[in-house]
Amino acid sequence: MRITFLSENFPPETGAPQIRLYEVSRELIKRGHEVEVLTAFPHHPDGIIPDEYKGKFYQFEHLDGIPVHRSWIYPSPKGSFWLRLISYFSFTFSAFYSVFKSQKTDVIICTSPPLFLGITGYFASKIKRAKFVFNVADIWPESAVELGILKNKTFIRMAEVLENWLYKKSWKIATATEGILEYMVKKGKKRENVFLLPNGVNTETFSPREANKDWLETLGFEGKKVFTFAGRVGYAQGLDSVLKAAKIVEGLNPDVRFLIIGDGPEKETLIKLKDDLKLTNLVFHDSVPVTEMPNVFSITDFSIVSLRNIELFKGARPSKIFPALASGVPVLYCGVGESAELIENNHCGIIAEPENPDDIANKILDCAAMDSQEYKQYSQSGRKFVEEFYSWKFIVDDLIKNIQD
Repeated sequence: MRITFLSENFPPETGAPQIRLYEVSRELIKRGHEVEVLTAFPHHPDGIIPDEYKGKFYQFEHLDGIPVHRSWIYPSPKGSFWLRLISYFSFTFSAFYSVFKSQKTDVIICTSPPLFLGITGYFASKIKRAKFVFNVADIWPESAVELGILKNKTFIRMAEVLENWLYKKSWKIATATEGILEYMVKKGKKRENVFLLPNGVNTETFSPREANKDWLETLGFEGKKVFTFAGRVGYAQGLDSVLKAAKIVEGLNPDVRFLIIGDGPEKETLIKLKDDLKLTNLVFHDSVPVTEMPNVFSITDFSIVSLRNIELFKGARPSKIFPALASGVPVLYCGVGESAELIENNHCGIIAEPENPDDIANKILDCAAMDSQEYKQYSQSGRKFVEEFYSWKFIVDDLIKNIQD
């Protein structure tokens, strides 16, 4: 089968959509399918295009055996929503050049957000006489409205019209979560034309291993219970509550340490909060390559996954859950909804009430006091869960089944 992926983001950028597209593409190629990726020049998250791509409109390359067409994008740094909108539209139009440069295909799978890229995906499917699959990882504009990012009522109405049009024009819709899948059915899409394409994990790269001594010595975490948050440090994560919980824990269990590894718009604010709270049990660390994350998980006792307590996130399924579980690290999930149910039902973590420092602190203390036998059960259950349902091999099996018609 010939499959074309259209996405604004792709490695060497890091992030859930990038990793999902990269791993699925490699697995498909391994199985003998023809794959091409149409994407923008790297620019996420800092809005800076690397020197080797600057000044170019288009470039074709192979990345680890994956044919990749890259085209120009106006890189928007942190800040104005309207500048980000210009950035989205710049690639929406430049991507048509890659469409004409790419080979014939049977299926075009277009990733949203950004929603506007669906325009390119739909017309590309007409140009190529291919089936159009709309891969929805986030419901937009609804999510932007709930987070307070988008407030212009006229623009919201226009975006909703485009959203509904794209859902109707797609042959099938692939969703990142069950919550989004149900949303599509409510929107009128037939259930047989909607399927899951969730975040997953490479269970060979991420697996239980001995604690990395270099990381332990560098951080000074030898002999401590380590709770790690790894990922984007943004508003949606609600990490201020985790820091306040860390302050409570500091006075009750001196053997607990916290590691926040990553970057994002809220990092400076949180560093100031750490100073205000005079926290001595928490370390901030810059982002590291994905290849280094197995070593980070090797020194981690519990992986913290945190979200704010808003309705939108009840249907979220954060990608950072799965590498931790594959590494044999139970998750402390500060959230409610779909992911909390997955973790509880599969006995692979502890649930805390989001944005409640007291409850988060109590759950951290419970985790730190857990005996080795109970911890082992959580660890083994998590590993088994992702091997069976969230390995890339399993996810690609399901993808092929759904697009082979």
